[in-house]
Amino acid sequence: MTTVTAIPAPSKSGGGVTLPRVVHSEWIKFRTLRSSYFTLLAAVVFMVGFGLLACYGAIDHLNHPEAHDRAFTIDAADRSLRGYLAAQLAVGVLGVLVVSGEYSTGMIRASLSAVPRRLPVLWAKAAVFGAVTLVVTTVTAFVAFFGGQAVLSSNNVQTTLSAAGVTRTVIGVGLYLTAVGLLAIGIGAMIRNTAGGIAAVFGTLLVLPALMEALPANWNSHISPYLPGAAGQAVATLHADPGTLAPWTGFAVICGYVAAALIGAAVVLKRRDA
Repeated sequence: MTTVTAIPAPSKSGGGVTLPRVVHSEWIKFRTLRSSYFTLLAAVVFMVGFGLLACYGAIDHLNHPEAHDRAFTIDAADRSLRGYLAAQLAVGVLGVLVVSGEYSTGMIRASLSAVPRRLPVLWAKAAVFGAVTLVVTTVTAFVAFFGGQAVLSSNNVQTTLSAAGVTRTVIGVGLYLTAVGLLAIGIGAMIRNTAGGIAAVFGTLLVLPALMEALPANWNSHISPYLPGAAGQAVATLHADPGTLAPWTGFAVICGYVAAALIGAAVVLKRRDA
C-alpha cells in the first residue's frame, strides 16, 4: 500500500493548521490510494452481485416447490439487499487500511509532524472515510434493491420503496456499513497493524456471534442482540427475528461501539509515539 504525501502547506498569510485543511489532506490521501478504489469496488460488487444471486435463488426455490418447503416465502427487500453481509468485510478492511497503512509506511510520522495536536488527523480520517462510505454504500444499496426487484418482478413478488419499512431498510444498509467502517478505523488506530486490525474487526463481526452460541441459551438471548453486528444489522433488516433490537435502537447501540472505538483510538494516538 503506497501513500501520497499531502500535508497542508503553511499559509503565506499566516494561517495555521486547521481542521478543514487536515480534512482536505486526508481526502487527497484517500482518493490517491488504489486500495480505496479496490475495496470500495469489492463492496459494490458484493452488494449488487450477491443481492441478484439471492433473488435468482429465491425465484428458483419458488418455482420448484416440490423440492422445498411449500411454506417458502420471499422477503423481497431483504433478498435484494443480502449482499451487504459480504460487503461489510470489504468496508471493514478499508477502514483498517485507512489508518494502519500510514503506520506500515511511516507516513504517520509526517502527518503528526504537520498536525502536532494529533487528534484532528483521526477526526479528519473518520470524516472523509465516513462521508465517502455512506454515499457509495447507500447509492449501491438502492441499485441492489432496484436490481433485485427487477428480478423478482418476473414472479410478481417484488416490493417498492413505499412499502412499510423498505426505505428505512435500504438506507439502513448504508448506515450500517458506514458504522462498520468507522468501527474498523477505531480498531485499526488502536492496534496500528493491518493484519491485527483486520483480524480484530472480523472477529468482532463474525467470530464473536458464533462464540455466543456456546453460552447458555438464557445468556445468549440477552447478550447476542447487543453485539455490534447484530445490533447494527437491525436497521438494515425489514423483518427481524424475534429477540433482536428495534431498528433504530440497534443502530444507536452500534453507534455507541463506534464512539467507544474512536475514543479509544484518540487516547492511544495522544499517548503513544508514532
